[in-house]
Amino acid sequence: MATASHVSPVSPPPTAAQFVEIVVDTKTGKINVDRMLMVVDCGRVINPLTAAGQVEGGMAQALGFALTEEMLFNADGKPLNPNLRTYHIPRAKEMPATDVIFVQTDEPSGPFGAKSVAEISIDGVAPALASAFHDATGIWMRNLPYTPERVQQALQHL
Repeated sequence: MATASHVSPVSPPPTAAQFVEIVVDTKTGKINVDRMLMVVDCGRVINPLTAAGQVEGGMAQALGFALTEEMLFNADGKPLNPNLRTYHIPRAKEMPATDVIFVQTDEPSGPFGAKSVAEISIDGVAPALASAFHDATGIWMRNLPYTPERVQQALQHL
């Protein structure tokens, strides 16, 4: 068995665009994400299954950041949600349909024409969610996560 890695000092980072489709329940403030899509240029995709898994995992982590994950503390600094029962991360059954489209290019400085996939999939979910929420409601929310309480509060300004 052997392992190896390559880091090119000249290889450009990957680029991507992300999209989400949402439904906003104006009574409860709950946002349901129906679909997430990421289009990514990471050069030549050497292992499509692994690369797609990297992207999907990052989008799942970013969805939690955007919708549910928030560490809460009392006045003394004690955590109010110190476990996974009260600090909610998205579970597999709660994940929306997630699609990945690779735009294959050839990066001459990368191994076999590849660039990294890395953590780019975490970057765009929250902005895409903010844009979709604005499109649905006309409101720009600037504080994450978009909890039902925060959404209801924002919707009161309509």
